Amino acid sequence: MLIKNPEFKISAVSPKQYPEDDLPQIVLVGKSNVGKSSFINTMVNRKKLARTSSAPGKTRQINFYNMDNKFYFVDLPGYGYSKMSKVEQAKVGSFIEQYLNTSKNIALIIFLIDIRHSPSENDRIMYRYIINSEKPCIVITSKADKLAVTKVSNQVTELQKELNPLKDLTFIPFSTERKIYTEESWKEIEKVLNIE
Repeated sequence: MLIKNPEFKISAVSPKQYPEDDLPQIVLVGKSNVGKSSFINTMVNRKKLARTSSAPGKTRQINFYNMDNKFYFVDLPGYGYSKMSKVEQAKVGSFIEQYLNTSKNIALIIFLIDIRHSPSENDRIMYRYIINSEKPCIVITSKADKLAVTKVSNQVTELQKELNPLKDLTFIPFSTERKIYTEESWKEIEKVLNIE
């Protein structure tokens, strides 16, 4: 999909600030520093549209990015950053949960996990929450550039066995460096949006 004019729309800190239109929302969920903002930038071929942070765990708002008035990419705060206090982690968790429970325009949840590591306990908690929400979901295994190309497919298969043994979700590798997996991701997004 070609996005001609992607733009940052709004940083929301409460449901009152969510966009008021009915555009579908493609939601990015994952732990801090897993590559959600980099995913957006790579998908729209922009280096700095989505804000990346050198200090994981600092984001405390939901960022909405308007894609040619067709849909939003929605970047949720990262969870599970080890240097955050338990109170802070609980606040981030409730912030994410509030959005997922409140927004009526979620078309797809993109759940990002690091391809190099087994899912953390926080990842597993979020995975179960997403499954229980019954919203459409795909899993992006990010940082595929950190592995040899020949090992990527096997690692994705192993992660699916570990997290999703029923194999009822689509797992896709992703690399912001190689940019060779974007087409598969766009295909899944286009399916739920019914646009080309």
